[in-house]
Amino acid sequence: MGIEKNIYIIRHGETDLNRRGVMQGRGMDTDLNDHGRKQAEAFYQVYKDVPFDKIYTSSLKRTHQTVQHFIDAGIPWTQFAGLDELAWGIYEGKQATDELKQVFERLINSWTAGDLHLKFENGESPLEVSNRQLEVLEKLIERDHAKNILVCMHGRAMRLFLCLLMNLPLHEMDKFPHQNTTLYRLKYDGSQFEIIDFNNTDHLHKYIEQN
Repeated sequence: MGIEKNIYIIRHGETDLNRRGVMQGRGMDTDLNDHGRKQAEAFYQVYKDVPFDKIYTSSLKRTHQTVQHFIDAGIPWTQFAGLDELAWGIYEGKQATDELKQVFERLINSWTAGDLHLKFENGESPLEVSNRQLEVLEKLIERDHAKNILVCMHGRAMRLFLCLLMNLPLHEMDKFPHQNTTLYRLKYDGSQFEIIDFNNTDHLHKYIEQN
């Protein structure tokens, strides 16, 4: 048996590409926009008193910027390329036209049908992303002092990571909806994970709408 832990997994705040409906993926290292910074501030204001022992982010700066206040507080921080977004290959940086939406939908439908090896040209498949996430899973369940861990990552990758944590088949990834700075909070009892907060955005309503 491992050590009980609380895992807080959030998606990064909004970027201009998010707002414009442009595919980002692993190859687009974008910054948060003004609204994204407000979302990050909202999350910090609501969760700043959680005694986080560690912070894990992807290697992309939009995740760093989302949890920057926590990093500045001196909480140990590690970047994992394994948490990077799925690479959309030749479609990264492309506007989501009706034609591209149809191409994207066909690929997602193929994944849902179980064809998890499929990917766009120069991109990644769900299987490849899940394989690189295994290193992070090992870190999460290490027998060490860390009881509360904050993880900031990306939408599609987060869906796959939650399947991995919950021991669900990857083709069920779309069971996990998300918005920018959505929170999934999980409890690890030493052997398995349980979702305590599902797609929680209460912090956005509590902070942004009141300020």
